[in-house]
Amino acid sequence: MTKAKGHATALATGGRSKAWRGRLVSPPVERASTILFDSVADLERDSPGLGTYRYGLQGTATHWALAEALTELEPGAAGTALFPSGLAAITTALLAVLSPGDELLVPDSAYGPTRKFCTTTLKRFGVATRFYDPLQLPEITEHSRAILLESPGSLTMEVQDVPGIATMARKRGIVTLLDNTWATPLFFPAIAAGVDITILAATKYAGGHADVMLGAVTATSDHYERVQAFAWGLGQCVSADDAWLVSRGLRTMGLRLSQHEQGALQIAHWLNEQSEVGRVLHPALPDCPGHEYWKRDFSGSTGLFAFELKDGDRAAMIDRLQLFGIGYSWGGFESLALLVDPYRTVSAPPASNLVRLHVGLEDPDDLIADLAAALRMSR
Repeated sequence: MTKAKGHATALATGGRSKAWRGRLVSPPVERASTILFDSVADLERDSPGLGTYRYGLQGTATHWALAEALTELEPGAAGTALFPSGLAAITTALLAVLSPGDELLVPDSAYGPTRKFCTTTLKRFGVATRFYDPLQLPEITEHSRAILLESPGSLTMEVQDVPGIATMARKRGIVTLLDNTWATPLFFPAIAAGVDITILAATKYAGGHADVMLGAVTATSDHYERVQAFAWGLGQCVSADDAWLVSRGLRTMGLRLSQHEQGALQIAHWLNEQSEVGRVLHPALPDCPGHEYWKRDFSGSTGLFAFELKDGDRAAMIDRLQLFGIGYSWGGFESLALLVDPYRTVSAPPASNLVRLHVGLEDPDDLIADLAAALRMSR
């Protein structure tokens, strides 16, 4: 039996099979739409799959190298399908496992665009969505076919009991899907925790440089081929250049996550001591909802968290920041600040008047000085 690789080794060596790179250190960028065959028999014999050149939609060595590397990061996974964005990965995975008449359970803290897809597109296709409190085990009915998890929550950082929900779902034959973008498989190996399908917006930490859009769905042997076939059936594919950028980003993801973690924790602890700040929603802090699950299940934390501004104008405070950019997304090298107002239907947000921060790779002391100046002016 091959000894399991440490994270640093897996990130450095993943997807670097000689089949993909030959004598090159890194797999090359192979751009292709049309693939030529030696004969009609040759064309008809081949079938789509990892390592089989057939058509650009099914990828080239550049894509296969990234898929292989991401699969290796999830012990127990059978394969990874690639998508042009994280949202495309989430929506396609849901479509692949749901049918008209099914019920999908979704945490009330879910990513806004995911929520909208469930209440519009899935509803149109005859799939009912029922939202549940992210800190509770969802109630299962005879129509429940899949449970979506997002841990921690997109804006309010509640950590779910993922292993507990996965165990309950498996006993009932219900598929579990997890948006694992915040933790990545480095800090939470989802398949090993019992999840059937794990999803990454690789736009974030895997890419890491705010210059690429890409999503990934990694699944067990019971679900991978169905998800991959469904993705190709919808024409979902990514460019070789984008796949290559994310492959390159993976090499340094472990180092970057360590820096994001240290900086965010330093800033979260500092914010916790400021008179202008109410609750700090960071999974590694004891006051964060679900912290006990983070402590039990996760091996680290990353750069995204939120805090409550007690008084003052949140927008004005954010506008005064010099080192924090104002923009969507996160997971890149740059720090960001965003005014957020969570929308809920079955549970109350753990705090109000929230500002979400992504702590990048800048010096944490400089970021604290920037926040201190903006908070002083908000008094």
